[in-house]
Amino acid sequence: MFFKQVRLNAARNRKGNGLFFGSLVISIIAFYTLLSLDKQDVMRFLGSIESDAVRKLMTLIPLVYVVSLFFVFFLVYFACKYQTDSRRREFGMYLMLGMKRGRLFFMLFCETLWSGLVSLLIGLPVALFLTEGISLVTAKLIGFGIIGHTISFSADAILWAVCGFVIVQLLSMLIICIPIGNAEPAKLLNSAASEKQALTSARKSTAFFIFGILLLLTAYYFGLSEPSGTNMSTYYLSILALLVAGVLGTFLLYRGLGSLIGKLISRKSQKVAGLATFTGRQVQENVLYQHKSLAVSSLLLLIALSCISYGIAVGIGRTTGSRTTDFSVIGTETDVATALKLPEIEEMVETSYPVHLSRTKTKFDTGNMIGALKKILKADNIVQNFHTEYVLSETSYNRLMSAMGKEPIDLSGNKSALYSTMGSNLGDFYNLLNKALKSSVTVGVNGETYSLLPKLYYDNIVADRSITLYTALIVPDELYQKLAKDTEPFCWNIHLKKSLTDKLGLMQATQKMGGYLAKAGFKYDSYLGSIGRNLFYTVATSYLTIYLGILFLLISNTVVGLKYLIQQRRNKHRYITLLMLGADTEDLCRSAKKQIQMFFTLVLSVAVCNSIIAIFTMFTNLTRLPPAVTSMTTTLAAIALSAFVITEIIYISIVKRTACREIRMLEVTDRG
Repeated sequence: MFFKQVRLNAARNRKGNGLFFGSLVISIIAFYTLLSLDKQDVMRFLGSIESDAVRKLMTLIPLVYVVSLFFVFFLVYFACKYQTDSRRREFGMYLMLGMKRGRLFFMLFCETLWSGLVSLLIGLPVALFLTEGISLVTAKLIGFGIIGHTISFSADAILWAVCGFVIVQLLSMLIICIPIGNAEPAKLLNSAASEKQALTSARKSTAFFIFGILLLLTAYYFGLSEPSGTNMSTYYLSILALLVAGVLGTFLLYRGLGSLIGKLISRKSQKVAGLATFTGRQVQENVLYQHKSLAVSSLLLLIALSCISYGIAVGIGRTTGSRTTDFSVIGTETDVATALKLPEIEEMVETSYPVHLSRTKTKFDTGNMIGALKKILKADNIVQNFHTEYVLSETSYNRLMSAMGKEPIDLSGNKSALYSTMGSNLGDFYNLLNKALKSSVTVGVNGETYSLLPKLYYDNIVADRSITLYTALIVPDELYQKLAKDTEPFCWNIHLKKSLTDKLGLMQATQKMGGYLAKAGFKYDSYLGSIGRNLFYTVATSYLTIYLGILFLLISNTVVGLKYLIQQRRNKHRYITLLMLGADTEDLCRSAKKQIQMFFTLVLSVAVCNSIIAIFTMFTNLTRLPPAVTSMTTTLAAIALSAFVITEIIYISIVKRTACREIRMLEVTDRG
């Protein structure tokens, strides 16, 4: 009989409180998704290429897991508190009927375990399905031929997800149930009274609100202003001022918002009918009492939107660049030529050629280039740092172009070209140099003048980032022989046969060739290594920031919703009084829905305004994302905004439904 009652209570709790049960399922999904990261296709692929980097990333996962436990604890705690507060009379009646306090505690403990078991049975399959979906989408975007796909299952992730979930749930219930177990039955049977509030004078509240607005505007100014100078201490101080002004301004704004709402209601109270004034006063009281929770939730939403936007931007914007060559092999001409004649290597190679790249024996006269840059706005940093110390032979670059199916460059007639591995990854650098090159720029070499082609060339001359060139000159072969300090090839580029990569897939073909080269004793870089490095950065930043962003988004919405519902329950005697005065139940439900909309709007409006400035600041001043991201700003904003709007609609609908159900229950149990 006892355990039957436990099951019935647990089922009723799940049915009656979607936020409570949903928070449990979300915590399970969050834990498993994070802990199973090492089993996903992209991480298995990275493990074979960037094993050290992946190992370092995996050492961070336990830290992120602990941080997740901390935040999920509050998510589950508020949900459990709301659930147990709704059953105070039930607990008091159990004690009045003679149930021992220890047995009451044991009953709650069993209900918690039973609800947890049901949550696990639902959450784990959803988590498995979600991680498989992530793996499939990643494999599809990057290419099945590169990383492949296998069904993943992590027993360790399930174990730790279950352990973390049980710890969070039991700790939350323990903290909540101890005061209930020590309370007298009469106290539990009485409705929870509204908590007393420390009221603030209207003048002081107005001052708080105005000062909060001024601090937020100050934070906006620091965020929108471009950093000036190169003094890092000044830069960090401005960032600190931005954070302090933003956080303090948000708290002060909500601290004084209640008084502003009161003034607006006073002006309109004579012109409205029905429950409009009651609705407004309820919202005002909620803001006065919950201003700290509103500020915290708004800041959590700000962090969530910033993390999600940045994660999406990094995931879309970070690319491996075009595939210029498959391998860059280091070795002497004799050794490389001998290896290329080996049957197992020869049958895989489409073409190979030496890359002639070297430091110069003489300095170039770049006065004309500097003059062109000085005429362009925002080019001061390039002017101060512009230098050219490397030369690249025309034949080497043209063979690269030919292998890629691009048009070769023509440097006849005292011409040369400017090259940089920075390329289009840095939008300002690329655009400013391109603009300068269109001004008939020349360079001086050993007393002769060479005109630069009106375009910056940036196709990576090696398979990976073996060398980073700020700038270099592509020069005719004869001039290269005169200028180069070392005329030996820097490396040898190897391109695999397309039929081979089509048959085996790029990953398998590259690994096979890499095995042969390693067996022959060569050091080499591969395009696969470039993919791995970029994917690692994408996973390490995009995956984790989106994960934390979604977690903060769910927690902030749950806190706002539960804070409203808890406050409504404490003030339920007001709804009972209105029912006794003849108010209609549906009128009260409409009033509650308006209150919820206004309550959420007060949080969302400030969070969205702050987020717009924060995201703009992050993308322009704090981080430098590739031009691909800049050009897709509207798309990225639409993706993040759509996900945000859908989440808010779901949460607001759940809170509205829960609030209306409680009001309808008042009609049945209290009106008579």
